[in-house]
Amino acid sequence: MVKKLIVFDLDGTLAESKSSLDAEMSALIHDLLSIVKVAVISGGDWLQFEKQVLSGLPHDKSLVNLSILPTCGTKFYQYDKDWKKIYSEDFTADEKKKIISSLNKSIELAGFKIKKLWGEEIEDRGSQITFSALGQQAPNKEKEKWDPDFAKRKKMKAFLDKQIPGFSVRLGGETSIDITKPGIDKAYGIKKLRDTLGISIPEMIFVGDALFPGGNDYPAEEAGVISIRVKNPTETKRVIEAIIACLENDNSINLNKEEK
Repeated sequence: MVKKLIVFDLDGTLAESKSSLDAEMSALIHDLLSIVKVAVISGGDWLQFEKQVLSGLPHDKSLVNLSILPTCGTKFYQYDKDWKKIYSEDFTADEKKKIISSLNKSIELAGFKIKKLWGEEIEDRGSQITFSALGQQAPNKEKEKWDPDFAKRKKMKAFLDKQIPGFSVRLGGETSIDITKPGIDKAYGIKKLRDTLGISIPEMIFVGDALFPGGNDYPAEEAGVISIRVKNPTETKRVIEAIIACLENDNSINLNKEEK
């Protein structure tokens, strides 16, 4: 079956954590947009997408093929002469209070309180609460060595799953935990893409670095999308090149059939 939509995670997949797409990645995404629809789903909020993804892409007609889903798919943006918000699943004030209180308790019980923070440790993104162990603006070198095997955050997740069972708790990036409403995760975003774009799940491919149980990319695989796990943006580039080659080959085959 020819694939009609390629879905990507952002941090650790398209770019290093909190960093912009490099020139090679931007060029590859632009090439991909010229032949197929693309979506990016991440725990980051809209401003992060503007900085990391959109600032490096040419502002041309190819953007109509791009869908942006911030905060693990709890928000959805599409391009029509400008970027427009399709939906946002925001927390109530009481829900935010309960989540933040539980996060603070989990940090204390796990003994992971950090003396030096680079930016906010707990960020309210409206439809998602995100814990960043070293702060939102921590240097990548510091983040890479804090929890490379996810062991620290898995300990926190085990506590949070018991404290706030009515919410979805996912591990993402190198130091973060993303909390959304129940049932609101990347599987939700995948289904929204299906319903909004009219593209079936078997016609999608998902690419991410946290495709393991508890990882914030894993719900996409659970939703039935063919998923490709990558270690870093360099691997993602090779995956994109392979996808482009396959799609161009399929298009060539289809054109040959039409000619006959």
